[in-house]
Amino acid sequence: MSPRRSRVAAAPQTYADLKSRISSRYESLQGQMRRIAQVALEHPTDMALQTVAAVAQRAAVQPSSIVRFAQAFGYPGFGEMQSVFRARLLAQSPSYRDRIAALREEHKARHVVGPAASLIEFVDDGIAALHQLRDTVAAKDLAAAAELLAAADQIYLLAQGRSFPVASYIGYALNRFGVRSQLLDGLGGMTAERLRLARQDDVLIAISFKEYSALVVELVAAAAQRDIAVVAITDSPLSPLTPHARISFEVKDGEARPFRSLVAPICLAQILVVSLGDRLADRPA
Repeated sequence: MSPRRSRVAAAPQTYADLKSRISSRYESLQGQMRRIAQVALEHPTDMALQTVAAVAQRAAVQPSSIVRFAQAFGYPGFGEMQSVFRARLLAQSPSYRDRIAALREEHKARHVVGPAASLIEFVDDGIAALHQLRDTVAAKDLAAAAELLAAADQIYLLAQGRSFPVASYIGYALNRFGVRSQLLDGLGGMTAERLRLARQDDVLIAISFKEYSALVVELVAAAAQRDIAVVAITDSPLSPLTPHARISFEVKDGEARPFRSLVAPICLAQILVVSLGDRLADRPA
C-alpha cells in the first residue's frame, strides 16, 4: 500500500472521530498547530466553508501550516480534511442562524429599533441555540449521564457567576424528585470544604463557560483526581472542565454578546433531570 493511501486510511472519516482525535492530542500540540486545532474545534463551520487562506488568516498562521495540520491527522491535504467538516454540515438541519441573519436585515430595513429589536434578537438567539443543542448533543451521552446520576448516592452541583442559575435549577428539580443533592453555593466560603465530603459513589455536575471560573476548574480537577465522576456542562471541547469529565456536554452561546443567553443550558439541565426521573421511575418499587 502506498504512503498516500496509508495516510488516508488512518485519517478519521467522520467529524465525531476527527473532533475526538484533535481533542485528545490538543495538549501535546505546540504553537501554530495548537492555534489551528482551536479554530478547528471551536469554528467547524468555518473549516467547512472557508478557503485554506481564510482559515490560515483566522488562526494567524501560513496556509502551508494548515496543510501540515491536515497531514498530521492522516489526510493527504486540507481538502480531504475539509470534506469531513463539510459532511458535518450536510448531516445537520439547515442553519437557523442563516435565517436569523436574513431576518435581522429585514428588521433593519423596517427600522425596528429599541426594546422591540432587542426582543427579536434575544428570542432569535435563543431559538438558534436550541437548534444547535438539538443537533450536537449525542443521545448516548444523555443516556450515560442519566445512568450515572441514577446510580449516584448524592449529586453535588458546582457553578459560579452566570452559570449558577443552571446549577440552582438542577438542585431545585432534584429536590422535587427526592434525590439527595448538595448545591455548592459558596456560602461562608465553604465550597471546597463541602466538596471534600464527596465520595466515589457520588457525582459532581459542574457548569462553567468562558471565561471559566478558576475555582470551578480547580475543584473539578481535584474531584476527578479522587475518582469522583464529573458531568460537565460547558461550551467547548477545549474547556478546562472537559479533560476531567466522564461526560461533557458542549452548549454554544452568543459569546460575542455582553448578555449571554442561558436558554440552551437550562434546556439541557431540564433534559438531564427528566432523563434521571425516567430512570428512577423504572426502578422496582
